[in-house]
Amino acid sequence: MEQSSQTTDKESVKCLIIGSGPAGYTAAIYASRANLNPVLYEGMQTGGQLTTTNEVENFPGYPNGVSGTDMMDDIRNQALKFGADIREGNVTSVELSDTKKMVVVDGKKTIEAQVVIIATGASARYLGLESERKFRGMGVSACAVCDGFFYRKQQVAVIGGGDTAVGDALYLAGIASKVYLIVRKNYLRASKVLQERVAATPNIEILFEHVTKEVLGDDSGVTGLRLMKQEKEEVEISVTGMFLAIGHKPNTELFKGQINLDENGYILTEGKGTQTNIQGVFACGDVQDPTYRQAITAAASGCKAALDAERYFQTR
Repeated sequence: MEQSSQTTDKESVKCLIIGSGPAGYTAAIYASRANLNPVLYEGMQTGGQLTTTNEVENFPGYPNGVSGTDMMDDIRNQALKFGADIREGNVTSVELSDTKKMVVVDGKKTIEAQVVIIATGASARYLGLESERKFRGMGVSACAVCDGFFYRKQQVAVIGGGDTAVGDALYLAGIASKVYLIVRKNYLRASKVLQERVAATPNIEILFEHVTKEVLGDDSGVTGLRLMKQEKEEVEISVTGMFLAIGHKPNTELFKGQINLDENGYILTEGKGTQTNIQGVFACGDVQDPTYRQAITAAASGCKAALDAERYFQTR
């Protein structure tokens, strides 16, 4: 662990949670109630991806909807109520084995933990356009299931050509008046079944060999997209929402070479639980879930991770 020699402060804890968001905060609630005295470091983005979502309407307990930031504050405050030690800070290196679990926070503080719960999440891939960043949360979204409802009977666009993109387009077709599926290549990478479904959906128009060059909008949000057709012709389409479906990148760089990952970098866990290949190290939320990626499923897996950690102590 390269940075351990630079540290000036050391601490031992029973349960360390790396990352915030619904998975990390829920794990902190359950771990606190199980007297595991959890210490949670929130990472680079306090509250996780959900804090970039303006309104969440599909999380149980909020019948009138809630902003992603407010919801994360509520779950965070609930964890604090039960005694979780929630701290600002970013874990910069780790050394994890069956017998030793050491992490370094901000390159300065070394923490030795008896158990570690990883809840570092995943980051949606974006195009990298300045205009895309400008309208993020104002018509630009990476979660059709989360935000599609707000575009009822409106025109929207989905960027991508794989299973996720086509699935998102089909989902949005049941909500929006029209869905443009913008595909960089001249073919879809999605499964044949999904390709057949999208071809049979009348309000989906596939724009092959189109690349998004700029997100257009005003103070109200997104109003359209400027596209490049076949690398030679600029076209504009009128939409109020743009949904990215070009993949997610799990935040697992820290753990490469120590924890088993799948081919896409997601942490592998055993069976239906959250145990990784290292005893006493558990993973929950989007960092180990390439399929659902919802706040409610992340929270549920955070609960499972804390319960698995509690059972780990009981069997030692």
